[in-house]
Amino acid sequence: MTRNRIIYLILVIMLAGVAALSGAAVGGVVVYRTVSQNQPASAIASSPSQPVIQANNSSQQQPLTLNTTDIQTTITQAAKLVGPAVVTVSGTIPSQMSHFGPTGPQTVSGSGVFISDQGYILTNNHVIDGVTGITITLADGTTEAATLVGTDMYSDIAVLKTTGKIPAVATLGNSDALTPGDTAIAIGSPLGDFKNTVTVGVISATGRSIDTGNGYSIDGLIQTDAAINQGNSGGPLVNLAGQVIGINSMIVRNSGTGVVAEGLGFAIPINTAAAVADQIIQTGYITRPYMGVNVQPITPDIANAYNLPVQYGAYVTSVASSSPASKAGLRTGDIITSIGGTAIDANHSFVNLLFSFKPGDQVTVIFNRNGSSQQVQLTLTQTTSG
Repeated sequence: MTRNRIIYLILVIMLAGVAALSGAAVGGVVVYRTVSQNQPASAIASSPSQPVIQANNSSQQQPLTLNTTDIQTTITQAAKLVGPAVVTVSGTIPSQMSHFGPTGPQTVSGSGVFISDQGYILTNNHVIDGVTGITITLADGTTEAATLVGTDMYSDIAVLKTTGKIPAVATLGNSDALTPGDTAIAIGSPLGDFKNTVTVGVISATGRSIDTGNGYSIDGLIQTDAAINQGNSGGPLVNLAGQVIGINSMIVRNSGTGVVAEGLGFAIPINTAAAVADQIIQTGYITRPYMGVNVQPITPDIANAYNLPVQYGAYVTSVASSSPASKAGLRTGDIITSIGGTAIDANHSFVNLLFSFKPGDQVTVIFNRNGSSQQVQLTLTQTTSG
């Protein structure tokens, strides 16, 4: 082999070695970046400023950051802000007769929240329904007497008033702005003993409707998975800004078919609760449209059992004299099937349809009499509840 060929081979080998080393260096950078962008969740969570989703430099997107410390702090601050305004509401149900004899007086309790520096407290109607001797217990353990200002069973809202100490007044938010996934904080006294308990969840849905079993449903409810138990009723549902967005009202434990449910809590939107409370505070009662009939709801099961000509409707059991219904010619035994152009069905009860109007409205009422469909027009007047 000539000397020039040997020198050529040595140069080739040297160049190959340099290329290999350069490739290894570049490969090492790629691996490092890949590992750094695929850290475990614990590593991301421990670095509040670490972006979870990298920003696209070619757009206006901002990196999404996960800052658990700030979230925890915000929840704590919201609870501290509203907590002092939350009270435990207690009362006594008088002795009642049962199949086993008198039951004796029973103490019941729920929750409430101060909404005014004049001592007004918002709670549920079912918390104080039929009770006497209402008292409230403040967050610091102080007990004070309270009086009932007024109630509305159809929205499950009641207003109390105390002339005693007012430790704080809650700020009301806007329930119309809620979106599923928003953080929700429930504060109340579950079982009456665990005062000012704080639970956290999300807004699961809005606009829910729950049948009360009394011929009407409560509509527009907020659904949340924040833990709510007996005794939480009447307490506030709060957002991260420390504003009351709802009044906790009920829970669903089973579907009626034996299926056990968890995390199904419902609250009355604060916009609804505040409107009802304001009217109660101003007048002591709620004004509702009045037709002047007592009715029995008809469902497919009832219709089949009694061979009725309709599957859904409201069977008129009595008509008040001089009422709009009486003046329009409605009689006992008529079956009302539609009010104001909307049919009574599984999603529209008689009461809810009636309450969608206001006193003074003229409505068309379609009814069935002896198997024949007829209609009348009547002008609703007003009645009061509370």
